[in-house]
Amino acid sequence: MSLFEPDALASEPSDAKRPLAERMRPVTLDEFVGQEHILGPGKPLRAQIDRDELSSLILWGPPGSGKTTLAKLIARLTRCDFIPFSAVLSGIKEIKTVMAEAERNRRLGRRTVIFVDEIHRFNKAQQDAFLPYVERGDIILIGATTENPSFEVNSALLSRAKVHALRALTEDEIVTLLERALPVLRVTAEPDLLRQIAIYANGDARSAYNVLELAAAASTGGMLTQQAIEDSLQRKMLLYDKSGEEHYNLISALHKSIRSSDADASLYWLARMLESGEDRLYIARRLVRMAIEDIGLADPRAIEQAIAAMQTVHFLGTPEGDLALGQLAIYLAIAPKSDASYVALNKAAEAVQTRRAEPVPYHLRNAVTGAMRQWGYGQGYQHAHNFENALTDMECLPESLAGTRFYEPTNRGMEQKIAERLEMLRRRKAGEPPVA
Repeated sequence: MSLFEPDALASEPSDAKRPLAERMRPVTLDEFVGQEHILGPGKPLRAQIDRDELSSLILWGPPGSGKTTLAKLIARLTRCDFIPFSAVLSGIKEIKTVMAEAERNRRLGRRTVIFVDEIHRFNKAQQDAFLPYVERGDIILIGATTENPSFEVNSALLSRAKVHALRALTEDEIVTLLERALPVLRVTAEPDLLRQIAIYANGDARSAYNVLELAAAASTGGMLTQQAIEDSLQRKMLLYDKSGEEHYNLISALHKSIRSSDADASLYWLARMLESGEDRLYIARRLVRMAIEDIGLADPRAIEQAIAAMQTVHFLGTPEGDLALGQLAIYLAIAPKSDASYVALNKAAEAVQTRRAEPVPYHLRNAVTGAMRQWGYGQGYQHAHNFENALTDMECLPESLAGTRFYEPTNRGMEQKIAERLEMLRRRKAGEPPVA
């Protein structure tokens, strides 16, 4: 059999023994779900396909986003021979063999799409082996990668291929795919169950199809059951709607547990959210807020830890990033608590909203011209560094608010030291002697 036998996907029967993900591959672009930013009407890749003006390209995206499916569709719609290549299994010898036949086919008027899965696994020499054939037009190279091609694909090859970034599928898009697959598996399912599979799939259509196929095989009576899905996942499935009440109940429970310094409860509610498929960056954002609102200056490092954990989640993804969220939840739970800065800002905002906006006192204004100095700008200003402990008796609030205290620190954690310094400042302004 020739390596260049046209893709047989269209002629293969719907074989129940083939994986569901393979059986569900679309045969037209209209059936392709997702990636509207490159395949929608008038978008660049769609326009290339419609005009049959295909050039070499790199499909960069997460697992299960449709890279292989899209490559096969492109070859079919542009009437090209489709040759899949594995960067894991193939070497330079195999590349040269295929390229030689591709060159002969070009002379016969036949075009060849070489699809290289995991192209980032090819070393420099292997990637360079494609260059002359791409340049001469012997092949149309379509590479697929989950890694940033700027780092993993040779610059020479990258300059000859257009990079298209694919996005992880949304839950709605995966639900659409699962709904299409139900008749193929001859089962029905409640929308909530399909939604839960979509949540667990985390944007990976292949993963969603695998779960559905296993669960359908384990279900009886043609009806998909929650137990069958749990058995397929080998884990308990927590019904959870990210936009519904349970979403807000769980984040509220996590927040209040951390505020109450209950590390064990904090970990439990965090685990509930993680196991339910909650967006990790959403959790990280809420933990950052807790570090500010409930810990604040009692432990200023809490916000540093929170930002570091958020960046770790973004950098590592799941499941490794989940460890950072767990560590942060414990840190925040056991940290000293203070909402003094949160309350202080609210008090200051209330004063701004309810009182007249007085002009800035003259001694706080910069005298940038001679005329300003004559008008009194900057007169009476006390430069703090010239005073003991950098404390002055100068009033910095407008006259009507003089002496107002918005910030009342607690005696917990670092705020105890802050309270001591504020007391020194109060005594200085009141003309009282410092505490011995």
